[in-house]
Amino acid sequence: MSFLAIDIGNTRLKWALYDAPRPDARVIAHGAVHLETIDDLAETEWRHIPPPSTVLGCVVAGEAIRRRVEEQLELWDVTPRWVVSSASEGGVTNGYDHPGRLGTDRWVALIGARSRVLRSGRPRPAVVVMIGTAVTADALDADGRFLGGLILPGHGIMLRALESGTAGLRVPTGEVVGFPTNTSDALTSGGTYAITGAIERMHRHLAEHAGEPPLLLVTGGAGWKVTPYLELEHELIDSLIFEGLLHLGQQERFATPPQPLFAA
Repeated sequence: MSFLAIDIGNTRLKWALYDAPRPDARVIAHGAVHLETIDDLAETEWRHIPPPSTVLGCVVAGEAIRRRVEEQLELWDVTPRWVVSSASEGGVTNGYDHPGRLGTDRWVALIGARSRVLRSGRPRPAVVVMIGTAVTADALDADGRFLGGLILPGHGIMLRALESGTAGLRVPTGEVVGFPTNTSDALTSGGTYAITGAIERMHRHLAEHAGEPPLLLVTGGAGWKVTPYLELEHELIDSLIFEGLLHLGQQERFATPPQPLFAA
């Protein structure tokens, strides 16, 4: 039973077709498109892949984007499901003040991280970092409780904010160095160290809370740009969101294809 996982972020839609909804599933096909081009998915990237049996996704880009994606999914006779953040799911307890307001991408990534931690050995705390348009650093204790997390702007947002708020600041991206001596390097280094500093602070908070060093799991499209400058042992993972969707796809309420809204 093939399984299509969809992650609709703030900038891009990522998708992967698996041969089954389970963490060790084989990837049949995958891709990513910018949101400006999602109206062409049925005629381009999805046109020649096998029809999925079930579709499960998460979306942070808003209802209008979700509806446009659903229109493209009419290519197949399948009704998609969309994850909604809840008080508890997939072995994770949601500690947010208002659980439903936690971004679904963060929620699904936490579920994927918990599944990975349990498969790798004994339960351990973990800091779950996503680096993309925005950056999040979330704390997960050894019992699977989400304790809370940080949100900060990604590199692009930081640079655009500085350009719009600082007269004459129009410079190309520079290098990350210890002592920047030009504005380009100063901007790139400042953004990178802001992100790594936040990650390291959350890691320290969780280590003090848990009484042991947590795992540091990093994911997201821009993770590779930042991890070389992390001074902590870490694992860079292609997509914790897909891992979370695969874990959820095993559950009975997601595994059975939903019935059409109106019977024929």
